[in-house]
Formats: sequence, structure tokens, C-alpha cells
Amino acid sequence: MFDKSKLPSRHVTEGPERAPHRSYYYAMGMTTEQIHQPLVGVVSTWNEAAPCNIALQRQAQAAKKGVFAAGGTPREFTTITVTDGIAMGHQGMKSSLISREVIADSVELTVRGHCYDALVGLAGCDKSLPGLMMAMVRLNIPSVFMYGGSILPGKYKDKDVTVVDVFEGVGKYDAGKMTAEELGEIEQVACPSAGSCGGQFTANTMACVSEAIGLALPGSAGAPAPYQTRDEYAYASGEAVMSAIKLGIRPRDIVTKQSLINAARVVSATGGSTNAALHLPAIANEAGIDFDMHDVGKIFRDTPYIADLKPGGKYVALDMHNIGGIQVVIKELYENGLIYGDCITANGKTIAENLKNVTFPENQDVVYRVKSPITKTGGVVTLKGNLAPEGCIVKIAGLKHLKHTGPARVFDREEDAFEAVKRRDYKEGDVIVIRYEGPVGGPGMREMLSTTAALYGQGVENIALITDGRFSGGTRGLCIGHVSPEAAKGGAIGLIKNGDIIEIDANAGTINVQLTDAELAERKKNWKPRENDYQSGTLWKYAQQVGSAEKGALTHPGAKAEKNQYWKI
Repeated sequence: MFDKSKLPSRHVTEGPERAPHRSYYYAMGMTTEQIHQPLVGVVSTWNEAAPCNIALQRQAQAAKKGVFAAGGTPREFTTITVTDGIAMGHQGMKSSLISREVIADSVELTVRGHCYDALVGLAGCDKSLPGLMMAMVRLNIPSVFMYGGSILPGKYKDKDVTVVDVFEGVGKYDAGKMTAEELGEIEQVACPSAGSCGGQFTANTMACVSEAIGLALPGSAGAPAPYQTRDEYAYASGEAVMSAIKLGIRPRDIVTKQSLINAARVVSATGGSTNAALHLPAIANEAGIDFDMHDVGKIFRDTPYIADLKPGGKYVALDMHNIGGIQVVIKELYENGLIYGDCITANGKTIAENLKNVTFPENQDVVYRVKSPITKTGGVVTLKGNLAPEGCIVKIAGLKHLKHTGPARVFDREEDAFEAVKRRDYKEGDVIVIRYEGPVGGPGMREMLSTTAALYGQGVENIALITDGRFSGGTRGLCIGHVSPEAAKGGAIGLIKNGDIIEIDANAGTINVQLTDAELAERKKNWKPRENDYQSGTLWKYAQQVGSAEKGALTHPGAKAEKNQYWKI
């Protein structure tokens, strides 16, 4: 059925000179037939760090069965994850974004070292989704991605709750709006099952991207982790990757400029995570496509916001699944000319072909029509100005106030800002600035959910927060991240002082500090780089390699500099 002479695994299974290699396979109980079939890597980010990944081992077994049934030989392996909910609010968060690169790099090395012919990837927590997709596009072997599924919503006082409600509960407790007993009650019910955070935070945002961009089977992103249908989709993903080998469909056939635009549309239409503005450029880089924060921002700005999902809206991933999943959003965008329907997907069909039997559900208010959206502008927008010449990003889904002018309250690390918030050591109207938390300055570009959730929990409305770091997909409020250039690179965010007046206008897409170019230039003369405490190890290595958030915090040149492709070895 398959011509091994054209597959990478021939280097470890075919001919007399590979007898030593085959002996290892026999040692693992493989038959001669299995050795000479295509070898398919089945990689998951399973671990016991958090509920996001705990169901992936089970799903990987189903994917392996699908591969085997379709004539392939699955070879399972795992890679790391750093779970943001556990890493949040302390030094561990510096490891989060870096894990995206480690995931992609480790999958690449495993596949290269063992000459696998194809890949099925299962991921749970935030950075593991783009990490696996980046590896697939980098290797460019037939690949199918599958999300491990979201967590079921918790129940507290007859309302659906997520882990973000617990983070915000900390702020309510500090403000005297929640007792210690109530905080203890909500923390015990917010996360009732396996699966990733249930709102339209980063994991669910990138799960939606996996379908919109075409690397995942249609419908596979929706079902919660505990559902049996998850295993059925895993089995089908195993079968689909074997079909992709036969059809010769590779990730770079799927990930095109048009499919990246489709993905960005879906992020904006669902009020998704600002982290997508890092991850979509990083995936594009693996395909050799120019697609930076500004490209993403243009698409965000003219895409209507139509899915009423947390944190800006009312509903969670389970509600979306119950009305038909992300395919409903894609179909509504497609029928209004906002989606390229001719993009090929992992099952060999085009987006348009996959949408033929999808109908818009009536009598529900999870997803709105494009002609009567929640807002005409997308749920995420980019800003630019003298404070961020290379741009920055903000989630506006659910926000009432999109303009803010106020004095800077400057902190050089998140911990100091968080302690000030806990003490309520700020004033209404302030612009809290957290700097030296960018890709280089952190290093690692931390998320700030602990701080933003504490502010929200305290009930503060007339305040803004800006950072050269990142925000969780669960952040809400006027919180602006990815400010570029970052402070550690001499960006304007590193030059401002307490009391400087900052002007933010998310409608106009601008962010400025009331200083002249001459004043900024004069301050730059006296500026010195701030040395961080990480002068060895992985975080140090990352800081030496990583580029600007504007381009996706990239650590290598991507496909444009590629001289040979792995699958051609």
C-alpha cells in the first residue's frame, strides 16, 4: 500500500545495512510487517502537571489504533508542557512561552532522530497547541493535530465558573468582597474534570485555530476532554494521517497565507486570546510566510465579534460545542465572505466542502449572525504609537470603555505590581505599567493574570494596564500587552516615569505617552539595559535567541532560510 522507498523511515527499516536498527524494533515486540509499514509518530503533551493534559494518554491510545487500522505503525512519544494556571503569578511563568519552542524543537528532534514518516499530535495546555503545530509545519510530513478538549464548567452558587473566577476571587478577597470560606469553596468546584480551561482563553482559542487553519479534523476541537467522542476523533485522526500519506498532503499545503487569515478571523470573531498574535506569526514562520502582529491586527479590526464566550462574554466551550462547535462560526464567516473556502484541510477536503452540512442553529445566543454581531469590530485589536512603535495588542471583547488617559504607575517586575494591587496602592485613572517582562527582559514574556484578575476582582473599572509581557486569554479589562520594542531593548516603555501621561484609544488603534520625540531621545541617552537574574540555563539561552513580540517571539529564521526539508532526506 505504501512505497517505503519514498518515506523517511526507509533509513531505519530497509535493506541489509539496517539489520541493527530492526533488531531494536523486534526487541519491542514489533512484527516484520509492522517494521516495514510507515512509522507514524503519535506525540502527546501528557503529564500530571494539571488537568489540561491528564486525558491525553488515553486519547493517544485511540489515535494509535486509528493509525494501525489504516496500515501504519504508530510510535508513541511525549513532550513537555508548562501549564500556565500552575505557573501563573510567580517566577515559573517565565518558562511558559519558552516551552512553546522546547515543544517544537523536541518533536522535531524526535522525528528526525527516528525517521518517522508522519505525525499525529495531541495537546492540552496553552503553549502545547502552537508548539505541536509549529513542529508539524517545520517538519512538513503528513500531520494531523488534535486538541485534548476543554474542562467541564464548574458550578458555584448556580452559576458556571472557571479557574479565572478563582483568580478574580483573590482580588475580591483582598477587597473584602469574598470571605476566606467562599474562596475555599469556589477553588474546590471551579475545575471539576480533566481538560483545559473552559473559556475562550488561549487553549480554546488555539483549538479553534487548529480547525480554522486546517491542521485538525473539522469538529475535533469541541468536545470536552471527558467525552467519549474525544477518543473517536483521536481514532479518526490516526486514520486521517494515513490518508494524508497516500494523498501526499503536507502541512505546508494546508498552512498558507489564506488559511492563516482564516485562523485570525476565527480568533477575532470569538473574542479569543491575544496570545494568538504571537502564535499565528510563529506558525507562519515555519512555513516561510510573512505574517506578523500588524497583519493579524488588520484582520482583527475588520472582523465582527460574534461568539459570546468568556471572559468577555457569558458562555464556555461546552456551550459552543452544544450548538455545533467552531464550525458554526466558520460557516457564518464563510457565508459572509470572510473565510477562504478553497483552503485544503487535514482530511483532504476544502474548508467549503467540510462546511456543506453545517447549519446555523436557531434559538441560541452563543453565536450571533455576522449581520447583527455583538460588535462590528473584532474582539482583539492592535495598537501603535510612540509608546509602542512596533505595536501592541488588547482584547476588547466585552469592554465598555475603549479610551483611557491617565498617569503612569511604573513597576519593573510583575511581583511588585501585584503587591501594590493587593495593598490597593494605586488610584482610579492610573495606567499601571509593568515592564522588563518581555521576551528578552523577563526573560520569557510572562502572563499577568494574577495581577489583572486581582484588579478585576477588586471591582476597579477606571484603570488600564500595559506591559511588554503577555496576558492570559482569561484576562479582562483594558489590559495592553506585547508592547514593542520591549524595555530591555530600549523601547519607550523602558523610558517612561511615574506621572507621565499615557493616552490609549482602542477605537483609533493608538497608544502614546505625552512626551516629545526629543524628550524620549534625551531619556534614551541616560538609559542603561537592566540585567535580569537569569544568566545561565534555558532562560538565558532563550534571551540570546528570541526576537520581538511584533514578529511572534521567534527563535529561528524559519522556512525561508531552509536549505533542505526533513521529508526529502
